[in-house]
Amino acid sequence: MDMKRIRRTQQSPTIPPDMENDGGIYRAAAERKHRGQMFRLAMALVVFLVFLLLMVAISGFHRNLSFNQLRQFTERGHFEINAGVRKEFLESSKFPEAKEDKFLGGLLASGFDEQSCLSRYQFTSYGKPSPHSPSDYLLQRLRKYEQLHQKCGPNSDLYNRTVDQLKRGSSSVTTECRYVVWISYSGLGNRMLTLTSAFLYALLTNRVLLVDRGADMTDLFCEPFPGTSWLLPLDFPLSQFKSFDINSPESYGNMLKNKVISNTAAGASRSSLPSFIYLHLGHDYREHDKLFFCEDDQDLLRTIPWLVLRSDNYFVPSLFLIPTYEEELHQLFPKKDTVFHHLSRYLFHPTNSVWGLVTRYYQSYLAKADERVGVQIRVFETESGPFQHVLDQVVGCTQKQKILPEVSQEQTIIAAPLKKSKSILLTSLSSGYLEILQNMFWVHPATSGEIISFHQPSHEEHQQTEKQMHNMKAYAEMYLLSLTDVLVTSAWSTFGYVAQGLGGLKPWILVKPENRTTPDPPCILAMSMEPCFHAPPFYDCKAKQGVDTGELVPHVRHCEDMSWGLKLVDRDEW
Repeated sequence: MDMKRIRRTQQSPTIPPDMENDGGIYRAAAERKHRGQMFRLAMALVVFLVFLLLMVAISGFHRNLSFNQLRQFTERGHFEINAGVRKEFLESSKFPEAKEDKFLGGLLASGFDEQSCLSRYQFTSYGKPSPHSPSDYLLQRLRKYEQLHQKCGPNSDLYNRTVDQLKRGSSSVTTECRYVVWISYSGLGNRMLTLTSAFLYALLTNRVLLVDRGADMTDLFCEPFPGTSWLLPLDFPLSQFKSFDINSPESYGNMLKNKVISNTAAGASRSSLPSFIYLHLGHDYREHDKLFFCEDDQDLLRTIPWLVLRSDNYFVPSLFLIPTYEEELHQLFPKKDTVFHHLSRYLFHPTNSVWGLVTRYYQSYLAKADERVGVQIRVFETESGPFQHVLDQVVGCTQKQKILPEVSQEQTIIAAPLKKSKSILLTSLSSGYLEILQNMFWVHPATSGEIISFHQPSHEEHQQTEKQMHNMKAYAEMYLLSLTDVLVTSAWSTFGYVAQGLGGLKPWILVKPENRTTPDPPCILAMSMEPCFHAPPFYDCKAKQGVDTGELVPHVRHCEDMSWGLKLVDRDEW
């Protein structure tokens, strides 16, 4: 038998040969049947994919995951989606809650080029959401200020007109545009505190804040206001303003002292007022300079088109003691201890260079930990350390407050049912504390069985205020500290004040040592997350005599770390 013929017969189709050749009728019918089957299969696949996406959307798991966790979840292969679809899916996973949080509850304005300042909207992808919501009135005032800044900002017609008046020495008041010029002065922490103070003062007095760019302001901070700039133009006519100090004849205090102007109703002749006044509010200011915080003096200063301000202090608490601004401040900040928290998150956005330092370090050393602890060590000594009494204080504080576990001297291995990990972010000018603490938890196990790791981004040995990279690292470390869950800071340190305010954290404050001995107790819990005003005035403007300004109102109290300082607390009653 012909085997080839048998194989051909066995493999023949079910449709008889005569049907295949009958004018194409049966072939067409078969093709239509085949297309119908493929269509039904395609529709079933589409329905299945839609059903899968709906199940993902309604399952609710995204409400329990941060965006970063969701991204890690997909990257580990739990969803087999091509790169383009996955990106679209992740973008669609930013639900209304996340979109609102991107703008910090409405604190930030839209309309910025996101790529030019990645930190502005990426900040919320790191750390925990803030439990402190800005008031509706604060949001309204910020939007109103942004409109004012666009109208009166650098190179606008109104700005140019007011500058021309300044050049002529005219004291004519431009009702639409008045300015406060902030002079870049002191260390980075001090600058951020004083800049926040100056902005709040501008907000209260309907002035436009212009910022002296100093040596590195453009390297550190993005522009905070949409459609305009906060940087003082380089051709600003008062070229000598950077040299203003306590002895400058243009200062408000010296003008009062020398009777060039008068703050009394009878003596305040508006026709003889200068076109600008220098406000010296540094730590070394004198009695006449401190009259800035009196109501009558604010009435006079309101008529001056240009105020040039130099300070190294967070003077916000004393603004709360000026009756003129009392009601406005209450509406802006119903919770009195959130002033710096809200305004710093509104104003300060690291440039992409600084943000790169923050994100790379966070993702490398902190992101995977179950808990993140920040410890900021600032020693006010001529030597850089490490000092044994400071080390004993840090260990004593963190162990007493159960921030760090104790170590076992007897056991070599301690098993724990759940291996919780803690990443300790340490910031200090000295690397010595890191080495000792790392060795302590390497040689001996933690009694809790926790996995403890220590990380220190830099150790510059000495503060180098005028060096660009030094300040970039310092700024990055402030932000990293603000992203921790628990924070320990050093007394008197403006570096720590900025970190706690940005993070909305009440820190444990390491008490300032005396005579190189460890304090007892080693640390105390802060009353609020607000910074301390280190050099407040002690003067009753009405009675014209000295007074304890920390005992006038319940929400302005003396600081925990500096007994003569003032800070805001969230308290309406004694």
